[in-house]
Amino acid sequence: MRYAHEVGKVRAAEQALMARLPDGALMQRAAAGLASVCARLLPAVYGADVVLLVGSGDNGGDALYAGARLARRGARVRAVPAGSKIHQAGLAALRSAGGQVLPVEGADAAVLGADLIIDGLTGIGGTGALREPHASLARLAGRSTGTVVACDVPSGVDAGTGRVDGPAVQADVTVTFGTHKPGLLIDPGALHCGVVELVDIGLGPELPDPDVVAAWPEDVQPPEPRPESDKYRRGVVGIIAGGDEFTGAAVLSAGGAVHGGAGMVRFASVRHPVELVRQRFPEVVTTVIEPKPDALERVGRVQAWVVGPGLGTGKDAEILIEAVLGTDLPVLVDADGLTVVARRRELLRRTAPTLLTPHAGELSRLIDAGREQIEARRLEHVRRAAAELPVTVLLKGSTTLVAELDRPVRVNPTGTSRLATAGTGDVLSGLIGALLAGGMSALDAAASGAYLHGLAGRIAAAGPEETGGESPISAYDVITALPAAFRAVW
Repeated sequence: MRYAHEVGKVRAAEQALMARLPDGALMQRAAAGLASVCARLLPAVYGADVVLLVGSGDNGGDALYAGARLARRGARVRAVPAGSKIHQAGLAALRSAGGQVLPVEGADAAVLGADLIIDGLTGIGGTGALREPHASLARLAGRSTGTVVACDVPSGVDAGTGRVDGPAVQADVTVTFGTHKPGLLIDPGALHCGVVELVDIGLGPELPDPDVVAAWPEDVQPPEPRPESDKYRRGVVGIIAGGDEFTGAAVLSAGGAVHGGAGMVRFASVRHPVELVRQRFPEVVTTVIEPKPDALERVGRVQAWVVGPGLGTGKDAEILIEAVLGTDLPVLVDADGLTVVARRRELLRRTAPTLLTPHAGELSRLIDAGREQIEARRLEHVRRAAAELPVTVLLKGSTTLVAELDRPVRVNPTGTSRLATAGTGDVLSGLIGALLAGGMSALDAAASGAYLHGLAGRIAAAGPEETGGESPISAYDVITALPAAFRAVW
């Protein structure tokens, strides 16, 4: 896992460590790591043209000391101070190593022609839009053909949330110190980071439990068939989805479960969606039901439920959703089901695991917050939802977040804009339902399902190797790519 800590906790850990180290030792550790990464990025350090964009804080000091190390190895290093203050000891070290200082007004040609640019304009405490001249320097770095390396976090990115309120440095590589910061993992901030390199500066013993985690492939462990497995041991998932008006959601959610590793899928709905599911996926056990409180009795035994996709939001749908949430089994509620529980939140008062999978618009109805507010502060609002409702919440988006009360928020690293097409959410519901039925916790099923779903989207978009580039995909393409996604993590 990649572990991320909130800015305040990072600051506290740094202070505790600095109290035990000689003065300036922690900054030297950070600078050494930063310089080492920069050296690897250059074809040769000797003769390379390096420009430092330097703010008044500690990240500016890190950049200056790293620049001094590169200058001692023969690089031509020039610093551009953004403002009247600069880290004096770092500046002295740079000048002693042969580095130079350029005024902001004369920096354009140097920045545009640099082989490598180190962004030390702001640090992890920076919030809000960049002011001048920082904003102009960030834009200038974006026009350069040189490699851009951000120090700890790209300037203009809120390290705690990933929020970007104006111009921000677009880094090719971000070198972060001690631990990841949430804003490096969550869009739109994550999109500005490029490759993130973590430098160990000794913070580990001082850090508390992480606030946010993101999985590596080896951390995703969906249930795997074993010699003693049969269809019941692998998990039976029940799906209630679709209606006479919206039939596609029925087929897609069933397909997500079939290709998501379920031992058996039981699908129930009105006649037409049942017929369509039976035609597309003959292995699914289907049942025609009526919207009655005892409707589930006809479906048969399951180990987890998925309810809501394409079901509608009227009284008939409400009866079925209430029946599912009245069971003592894990339940995933999606799509139309979220609209129903938004007006009947008492249905969420249950002891069995409950997982909601909203996008920002759906979440806005569940917690009475504007969609724009949620999009701007996704981490804050997914935590709020998990605490208020209280259930496990998977917030869909360019960065999918999964929150559960008193647990680190899971960030999905495999998301792709190719998944922004109708029906992919229904596939995700069926896939996660299969993982729930297979015995995974709601948090693990949601995080693993999001990872596999994103990976399947990337595989589907990649297409045949000989064609090159990515192609548009449909929700059904994601279903057919799920087996390959599972193979990649098993």
